[in-house]
Order: sequence, then C-alpha cells, then structure tokens
Amino acid sequence: MERYGAVIQLRPEKVDEYIELHQAVWPQVKARMTAANIRNYTIFYHDGWLFNYFEYTGNDYAGDMAGIASDPKTQEWWAVTMPCQLPVKSRQPGEWWATMKEVYHQD
Repeated sequence: MERYGAVIQLRPEKVDEYIELHQAVWPQVKARMTAANIRNYTIFYHDGWLFNYFEYTGNDYAGDMAGIASDPKTQEWWAVTMPCQLPVKSRQPGEWWATMKEVYHQD
C-alpha cells in the first residue's frame, strides 16, 4: 500500500458549491476509484486550501490513474468540480492537484 497526498486551492466564490458537491459524490465516480485500487480517499479543507489523501493498493498506479482519467463519468465530474479549483503554480507538468512529498508517517 502506498500513501498519496496532494494540494490545490479553492476559488473563494466556489467554496460552498465544492463542499455541497462532495456531500453527494456520484456513485459511478466512487465505484471507478474503488476499481482503481484507491482506498481511504479523503479531502480536507482549510482557509481556501484543499488537501487530499488516499491509499493505493494496486500494482499499476499509472494504469489505474489512466483508467480513472479516461472514464466518461469521472470526466463529467471533473467538468463540474475543476472550475471550483485553482491549481498551485508550483505543481509539476501534467498535474492538476500538486503532489505532496510524505515527510513523516506513524502507524
């Protein structure tokens, strides 16, 4: 199992909309993430920032992420949620959420 974290900003005028959307994430999107070996997916919010955390239990991360990205229902979901977000300028090429480096973990 591998742990991942990422960060992105939320547009101030979209905070309520984004939170409301995530009170009822579409079942097809949730099922696609589960099929891609994503577990414990969590999004935290603080003062204009979103932080996500998830655990990956598969053995082909790139393939599973490509499967999520090519899923039509997930693309529809992103079309609704991405306008709420403001990517971090220091993100890597090809990233929307900026991947964070794990510096400490305790079981």
